Amino acid sequence: MPEMPEVESLARWLDARTKGLSFERVDVLAISALKTFDPPIEALRGQAVVGWSRRGKFLVCDCGPDLCLCFHLARAGWLRWSDEVATGPAKLTKGPQALRVRFDDGSGFVLTEAGTDKRLAVHVARHPDDVEHIRTLGVDPLTPPFSADALAQILATAGRAQIKGVLTDQSVIAGVGNAYSDEALHLARMSPFKPSSSIAVDEVVVLRDAVVSVLVDAIERSAGKPASELKDSKRAGMRVHARTGQPCPVCKDTVREVAFASKSIQYCPTCQTGGKPLADRRLSRLLK
Repeated sequence: MPEMPEVESLARWLDARTKGLSFERVDVLAISALKTFDPPIEALRGQAVVGWSRRGKFLVCDCGPDLCLCFHLARAGWLRWSDEVATGPAKLTKGPQALRVRFDDGSGFVLTEAGTDKRLAVHVARHPDDVEHIRTLGVDPLTPPFSADALAQILATAGRAQIKGVLTDQSVIAGVGNAYSDEALHLARMSPFKPSSSIAVDEVVVLRDAVVSVLVDAIERSAGKPASELKDSKRAGMRVHARTGQPCPVCKDTVREVAFASKSIQYCPTCQTGGKPLADRRLSRLLK
């Protein structure tokens, strides 16, 4: 799943590559991907790219006054860039392609989504805040409002909720997903199942710094890389996420996993849970 660092890198790369170009064609290839009808998708044709930005895990293309293209790549989506995009009309498909964009210099991209669980979302709006999932995003962890005091208030409000779930709730903290929350919790030496209200003041500072550090490091690693290289960059930087069975880079204990229906959590028992493995089901307590 693309998370904040990958989306941030995509926004910067697209901004440098397409600013000033105009949309020549925008074709919907999977009707399920388009979530809006007013303004229509055709309104993008002929509009110039003013710039790209990121809102949480959304990519936003500013097309001038009262028009923008916003999309969320969801769990299995991706952006595939090409220096030469087909010019002919596109047809709706049941395959992985969801949206095709061609700019006036012939370049462009295709949004794709693997699997059958179609969650990739494309919005054409007058302003990003017209999109509900953007308007209701929580604090961005790479902005000044994400202070230790702000995080302490978030945790107090969350009560007994597990910290893993709080970090990945987009209405609370925008942009952190499953992978980077695993990495931040490992860096902070904190169990993913730790109740939010039990986190001490000094631990809040450590956790806040860990979240910011993990995200900034990932963005720096991927800086300047095109979309085709971002997935490999993400994988290469992981210490525990998606590394079940491998040695922890800090203590050499074996990285463990808690598996759920649609995702999994990776962690190091020695670094994070006092050496005890977590129950590998929907439980929030340590195995006895």
